[in-house]
Amino acid sequence: MMRPNLRMQVALWLLLPLLGLLALDSWLTYQRAMNAAHVAFDRTLSSSLKSIREGVRLKQGEVEVDLPYLALEMFESSDGGKIYYLIREDNGRAVTGYPDLPLPSGRDAGDVALYATRYYDAVYRGERLRMGALRLPVHDVPSAQSRIVWVMVGETIEGRQALAREILMGSLLQEGLLVVLALGIVWLGVGRGLRPLNRLSARVAARTEDDPTPLDTGAMPSELAPLVDSINQYIGRTQRMQVARRRFFADAAHQLKTPLAAVQAGVELALRPGEQPRVNVHLLRVNGAVRQAAKIVQQLLSLSRLDADSGQAVTHEPVALHRLARSVTLDWSPVARARDIDLGFEHEADVDVPGRPDLLGEMIGNLIDNAIRYAGDRAVITVRVSRDGEHARLDVIDNGPGIPENERDAVFERFHRGSKTQTVEGTGLGLSIVREIARVHQGRVTLADAAGGGLVVTVTLPVGP
Repeated sequence: MMRPNLRMQVALWLLLPLLGLLALDSWLTYQRAMNAAHVAFDRTLSSSLKSIREGVRLKQGEVEVDLPYLALEMFESSDGGKIYYLIREDNGRAVTGYPDLPLPSGRDAGDVALYATRYYDAVYRGERLRMGALRLPVHDVPSAQSRIVWVMVGETIEGRQALAREILMGSLLQEGLLVVLALGIVWLGVGRGLRPLNRLSARVAARTEDDPTPLDTGAMPSELAPLVDSINQYIGRTQRMQVARRRFFADAAHQLKTPLAAVQAGVELALRPGEQPRVNVHLLRVNGAVRQAAKIVQQLLSLSRLDADSGQAVTHEPVALHRLARSVTLDWSPVARARDIDLGFEHEADVDVPGRPDLLGEMIGNLIDNAIRYAGDRAVITVRVSRDGEHARLDVIDNGPGIPENERDAVFERFHRGSKTQTVEGTGLGLSIVREIARVHQGRVTLADAAGGGLVVTVTLPVGP
């Protein structure tokens, strides 16, 4: 399959309207040429009418014509044109010539002024004619009589058409050459205009796969700037994906070493001679290490996915935040009851936010998980949904040890563990995931002291339209 050629497309897009304009101009040129031919040939008609008029006289009550044949010879030409004439009285009686020659269309005899020459087109015996008609009085002085007569001369239009065609062909030749010249200039101009695009293509092809530098738009034509910007955005997304991939592998290798070492140690202990009575204890430790490794992998995958989506438009749908938060809270209720924790939900307003339900649900789950882990047994945790102007507000409040103010920025860093939580099992990824999900939804996360002690984690998200 042939690839589309931009030069050819531009040339065709230009050629079609040019041909249309050429056809319109040809028609207009032909009409102007016919008008010019009428002007030139009508002068000959007028001269012939005046010459014939000199030979018309009234004698003893009868109209006589001394027809000067020299006048008719003025119309003879090599193109085979035919001449028709008629001299008739105003009452319709033909004196000489072709008696059925047509009068001016739609005119009564009395409507034409005396001595006024009328030119008109007519069809006679199947041929198109150009007619000239002159209405004038003739007098017989001795008998004091006068009559009104018509002098009419017509010729076929072959000569006029030949002249118009000659003018048209000359015009078409010039304009056709101009069209060809214009297309040639456009062809060369498009080729020259494509040079920056060809240079850009060569620059992109010459780049190495690990080159993170964006393309320079300074020397590019303004028409190419959107393309270069899109390429730079793609380069940025690719680089972020590569960084996220490398970071994921590095984080996974680093964080999985500890639980895998615990698994190995537990298995080795269980296999030692004399450890049979304590196998269940070792298996419980192995199970805990496996759960820890699984959670680390799950959270690392979540962060990797969020890193890969960074800078890209996320497809959002209306999400009822109050319903989603209630559902996630109910899902975590068994875990809270197992630790004798009072986990409650408060619903102050119905709030819809644009977002992805899976990510928002994961964010709420991480907040509740963190609160359960770090607030301690028999704690009180409240999940509250409210509305603050044009923003939805999600609060997770606990009465645990809280986070010192000087550590609140650091806890959002990956794998950071607060000074008060070193003895608690965890990965240090929960709040990092919460912040990334909030960022994807154009929201933010803040930490504050709870009334009476503890911590309030607040997520604000823009509400839907």
